[in-house]
Amino acid sequence: MGPSALRIAGVTSEVEAIGHRVIECGTITAGGFETAVAGQGELPYLDEIAAVVERIRSAVGEGLARGCTPLVLGGDHSISIGSVAAVAQHRRALGERIGVIWVDAHADMNRPHTSPSGNIHGMPLAVLLGYGDPRLTSPNPSVRPENVSVLGARHLDPGEKRLIGRLGVRVFTMTEIDEVGIGACMDEAVERATADTVGFHLSLDLDALDPRLAPGVGTPVKGGLTYREGHLVCEKAARCGRLLSLEVVELNPVLDDRNHTAQLAVGLVASALGRTIL
Repeated sequence: MGPSALRIAGVTSEVEAIGHRVIECGTITAGGFETAVAGQGELPYLDEIAAVVERIRSAVGEGLARGCTPLVLGGDHSISIGSVAAVAQHRRALGERIGVIWVDAHADMNRPHTSPSGNIHGMPLAVLLGYGDPRLTSPNPSVRPENVSVLGARHLDPGEKRLIGRLGVRVFTMTEIDEVGIGACMDEAVERATADTVGFHLSLDLDALDPRLAPGVGTPVKGGLTYREGHLVCEKAARCGRLLSLEVVELNPVLDDRNHTAQLAVGLVASALGRTIL
């Protein structure tokens, strides 16, 4: 229901108002939660998620082939396994590679044996780096650790911390953001994401924002980004001129307050795609 809530909040008209032409590439849905088969093993709904991820990869790839800048609306964060892979594959065919800026309260770098819950939406960044179930990973990882940053983290599992330390992924915790400011952190994240790359994918999980601002998320964590911090992240992504693709994820309208989180998300999308105050 997240994408529908974003459309109701006016995401299409907002993007068009900036001067962009919007081309709908289709809606991808998973089977109903109450009827889907969880399957056996430590990763519930693996078959369903793998199928959805592949459909997303295909749809984003088709959009890129048409010259579009992908804007992906979700949905839980497992959709990034498909969207980022599509952008990486498209650029790899041109002899280029991409970076990723992952704005999230969580690192999403669990693996099946480290995840406390087994939820795949807590694993997509690890998968994109080449770590995870073989049904989801690729022989050619979508991104390199030196081109990846996590911004806004404040809840990390022990297994994630070990993998972060081993790979050298840059994680900007809320403590660091409090100390040095979101502007400096985003500048460094952009520098890492664009070092020897053609540009970067911005993956915006709405739980990066403080839940008092964005209540409509599945895994809220207190102490997140403020309204202006969220917009500055998106504004800097736009101003640097290296944004290749954008996604907004983890909107759950059932938990929202009068679609407030969706309206906030639409404003963030507009900032990332070039809307300015002056």
